[in-house]
Amino acid sequence: MSAYDSVPEVLGVTIDGRAPTPIELMRLIKEGLPRSALLSIAATIGASPAAIVAGREPGAARARRKSQATLTPAEGAVVARLAAVWPVALEIWGDGNEARAFLNRPHPLLEGRCPLDVILQGEIGRALVGEILERLRHGSAG
Repeated sequence: MSAYDSVPEVLGVTIDGRAPTPIELMRLIKEGLPRSALLSIAATIGASPAAIVAGREPGAARARRKSQATLTPAEGAVVARLAAVWPVALEIWGDGNEARAFLNRPHPLLEGRCPLDVILQGEIGRALVGEILERLRHGSAG
């Protein structure tokens, strides 16, 4: 099972009424996920859409893009990373509020940074947070 199998459901993305495979999801990200995917994950994790995509492009370009219907490939990759972590955090914490709190509070294994901030930095960040979640799942994370 891929870490990205649940991403389409979290983002509300479908192809012909069905969830895309991870390979199809990669294509959708490259072509531009709908802006609704950003709004969905932002609402789910309790972050602002602007905070999720901040720093992905210069301010003026970002302001122009707000009205566009699709995300850039870089924005889509960030959105997908967050959507891949959410179901695991939700499963471990058993409650959306607790999962959101985990993502937004400093963690000692991340040198005092919030998991959400680390995930936003790139795939390595998603993997680090994923490792912490797996340790929590097995009762050994600090």
